[in-house]
Amino acid sequence: MSYVFEFACKVTYFSLIFHIFAKKLSYLCTQMRKQFCIIALLMLPFGALAQHTDVAREDTLQEVTITSRSAQKRMDEVQIGVEKVDIATLAKVPSLFGEKDIIKSIQLLPGVKSENEASGGYQVRGGKAAQNLILLDGATVYNAGHLMGLFSTFNDDALMSGSLYKGLVPAQLGGGTASVFDISTRSGSLHDYHFGGSIGLLSAKVVAEGPIQQDRSSFLVAGRRSYLDLFLKASEKYRDNTLHFYDANVRLNFRLSQKDILSLSFFAGRDNMGLTDMMNMEWGNITATANWLHTYSSNHYANTKALYSDFTSDVGIDMLNIYYTMKGYIRHATLQHQQTLQTGSHRLNSGLEATYLQLQSAEWDINLLHQREKRNALTGALWLGDEWRLGRNVELSAGLRLHLFSVLGGAPYYQVDGDGNITETTEESSGHIVKTYADIEPRVSAKIMLNQQHSLKVGYSRTSQDIHAISGMSMSMPFDRYTMTSNIIKPEQADQVAAGWFYITPHDDYDFSAEGYFKNIRNVYDYRDGKAFYSEIEIERLILGGKGRAYGLELCAHKNKGPLTGWISYTLSWSENKIEGINGGRWYTASNDRRHDLAIVGMYQLSPSWELAATWRYNTGQALTAPSSKYDIDGTTFYYYNERNGYRAPAYHRLDLSATYTKKLQKATQIWSFGIYNAYCRYNPFTIRFKNDDKSPTGTIVEQTSLFGIVPSVSFTIKY
Repeated sequence: MSYVFEFACKVTYFSLIFHIFAKKLSYLCTQMRKQFCIIALLMLPFGALAQHTDVAREDTLQEVTITSRSAQKRMDEVQIGVEKVDIATLAKVPSLFGEKDIIKSIQLLPGVKSENEASGGYQVRGGKAAQNLILLDGATVYNAGHLMGLFSTFNDDALMSGSLYKGLVPAQLGGGTASVFDISTRSGSLHDYHFGGSIGLLSAKVVAEGPIQQDRSSFLVAGRRSYLDLFLKASEKYRDNTLHFYDANVRLNFRLSQKDILSLSFFAGRDNMGLTDMMNMEWGNITATANWLHTYSSNHYANTKALYSDFTSDVGIDMLNIYYTMKGYIRHATLQHQQTLQTGSHRLNSGLEATYLQLQSAEWDINLLHQREKRNALTGALWLGDEWRLGRNVELSAGLRLHLFSVLGGAPYYQVDGDGNITETTEESSGHIVKTYADIEPRVSAKIMLNQQHSLKVGYSRTSQDIHAISGMSMSMPFDRYTMTSNIIKPEQADQVAAGWFYITPHDDYDFSAEGYFKNIRNVYDYRDGKAFYSEIEIERLILGGKGRAYGLELCAHKNKGPLTGWISYTLSWSENKIEGINGGRWYTASNDRRHDLAIVGMYQLSPSWELAATWRYNTGQALTAPSSKYDIDGTTFYYYNERNGYRAPAYHRLDLSATYTKKLQKATQIWSFGIYNAYCRYNPFTIRFKNDDKSPTGTIVEQTSLFGIVPSVSFTIKY
């Protein structure tokens, strides 16, 4: 009898979880309903969970950390605006449903903001999520989130380290105007076999590593899968729906000789969400990396990489005898060679890379009508960077990157007028170069040691980006339309200057930092007024280009020693755009503008077995566009918008708590993790809509929908 009761409780709990995802899907359908009334029916099966209306060496699995992020290393870093992510520390931070999440954790750092409640996208120094470049072992990953961003794509068991460059990046990195997040996976142990597994409320994961040939080669395999769909089968209401994700990491390392190491890494992640037989959404990433490291001497080595990445999205709708699909993909195939030479006080880095790029912005099938927009391109880069010490107290990092982008034929290209009408169409043969862009990108960062405790850092960087994501929402989604630089769409380019002060106490107990930045962005693209991503197949007809600017101040204080550790980060920032044809050609607040962001993180070692952690977050509301007036035509209400993003949602704040119990056995370690997400049940805004209400003096009411109240979690991990 108790077994039946327990099973019933699980089904009930997972049904509530499904309501959360249904709410997110319902919101997406609402956005599409503005143009396609057939989508509105997709919202009918769902209710709301919460709705509120108002205005070095990794020999064991016991430790994931490889790159220490000590106070002294923060002080010694020459590059300004970089965060060396300590995987083990971030894994202790409380998280939704107990799922350790590197993407959600970096949102607690200064200058990094979450897009929205339960969104996997993050925004850095005024940039949108699509302006972040995410690299996994050098291969590009797009839209790195499971279940519409509730969890990140990355399994922490497979990760070694991560470096987040907030716009000021070394010369060898390029492709993101807001930031570059460079993540590396772990190598398996060359000496011993280790295994581990975890089971939580939504997913289970396993990891195994060990030698293939003792001291010469190794493997690491990590996998994760959600099992919510298995519980949905037990629910009469949801048994015909689909909701699951998986991801898998494989890494092989081979010591070919004393001077040569070959590493092969593979990643695959996939999501599938479906509403009975009406709608299905699939998206995911596949990456593969082959890296050959050759050591010429102790001061000279080279890396040669072959990289492949493939992001796909597929949305299908079958409603009222109309079948509608939209498919898109982005594919990279890259060859890269890099040389590093240490000579005297100089550390030189030089290299080159070439990429063949394929992008399908949309492939639409509406009954018998078939349309698609597919583009190809070649990109190349050359770079030279140097780090050297100028005297006892000054260090400099400088570099120059030449970036080339060639638009290839094989698809139609257009000229459009000011109203978005096509005035000319040309179609070059496949492989023919339609147009080439060349950008010179200088980067420089300097550190001046005032004394043992104080340092100043300054920097300048120019970055460019050729993949543009155009979203009509305040947060990124797997089916956002992507486009690449073309004959009329120019590369986005950002110039950033930054200056900072850093202080560390004599015994490294505390450290403090303050950084200010200003960023100027060219060729920012946004939807024309009244347009949306599904309006036209030719994306040049939907968007307009202009410029943007962002500036702000970032403050951070760390406590590094003692049973209580953690940090406090605060960001004050502005982000604005100016595009002719939008908002009357005036500067307007960008959709990702937020004035204040505050995060407090604390971790307390209660005993050798128990560790407690808590995070509290606060930020001002997201910018949004509200109607300034409305009018009726034949009984249908239309809203008039005078100013884009002229209003703000209510402020966001949340407290998360966690407790971890670790028990070491003779040959294994057991870990129990308990958590409470949103401990004081704050109903934060997820969506805000404007609706007619004849009883209201203005005739309009504002409806706020929230995703989460209090969410408890528990997970169990065992490691051998």
